[in-house]
Amino acid sequence: MKNSHLIIYLIVSFFVVGFASSVQAGGVRPVEAGKTRWSPDGKGGAHLENGDPQPHPAEGEVSPIGNAQTAATVLPQYGILYHSGPVMGVGTSSPINVYYIWYGNWTGNTAPAILEPLASHIGGTPYFNINTTYTNSAGSKIVNAVVFKGSTTDSYSRGTTLTDAGVQGVVSSAITSGRLPADANGVYFVLSSKDVKESSGFCTAYCGWHTYGTIAAKTIKYAFVGDAARCPSACTAQSTLSPNGNAGADGMASTIAHELEEAVTDPLLNAWYSKSGAENADLCAWTFGTESVASNRSHYNQTIGGLQYLIQQNWVNVSPSGHCAQSY
Repeated sequence: MKNSHLIIYLIVSFFVVGFASSVQAGGVRPVEAGKTRWSPDGKGGAHLENGDPQPHPAEGEVSPIGNAQTAATVLPQYGILYHSGPVMGVGTSSPINVYYIWYGNWTGNTAPAILEPLASHIGGTPYFNINTTYTNSAGSKIVNAVVFKGSTTDSYSRGTTLTDAGVQGVVSSAITSGRLPADANGVYFVLSSKDVKESSGFCTAYCGWHTYGTIAAKTIKYAFVGDAARCPSACTAQSTLSPNGNAGADGMASTIAHELEEAVTDPLLNAWYSKSGAENADLCAWTFGTESVASNRSHYNQTIGGLQYLIQQNWVNVSPSGHCAQSY
């Protein structure tokens, strides 16, 4: 796949993760069939974990975009490395804009009422503030600002099976038709309904991914996140009870947050990632930190826009060695 960086949840085995004490940190599923993968922490375990069909080069190697160590020694780097590429949300490119494309059939599903408030209110939170520990090559920090700019629908323009190229086609169609603007400062999420298959490995190799491409003469960043209800044991931390009463959408919320922070800190796949190739959220995948119990007995760790979510932690790039956290 050209210029493709799928931030993905890799699988060793499927099992349902329970509440509080049974939500395990660092569960990893290495290896999607037919593609080279890496495992961020080398462990086997619970859920579909993050990987890359075209892994970042190991440190000291030369990447397609130049020396991986260019500018890497001039910025604070704690457990993650900077590779000189641009980030989103600094200077004239701030804030970060989010767009949703609801692909398939979402009629009667409460997912929009759960996921649109997340995009509308995640900016300005202590959680998204973690991304301010990352900078561009000039040392300018990513801003803690995200704006939900709107959504559109796509009723199976590519059928019930999407390819990776088909996902880009869905984004391209939404932009070139005028339903969404061409925004180089945006991240476009293709959110597929439960009946839609992503042929490169949704549910068997990943829960979501992000990449970029040229659309309408602009470099567009986009992501795919499927309805976790299609494979709750693989793509949700709570496959029965969940904070908002929709396990599929609640699972998607965690993946959306994960892909957003990686798209912001590594939009062109040449900015922030570790020596092993893991991006910031990869370093904390399927870890949740301190959890609280909701009124319906599910677990959550974030309240955003008045709703409760159980969202994976993110890597805080601060001295002495960086760490996973829910806030900064």
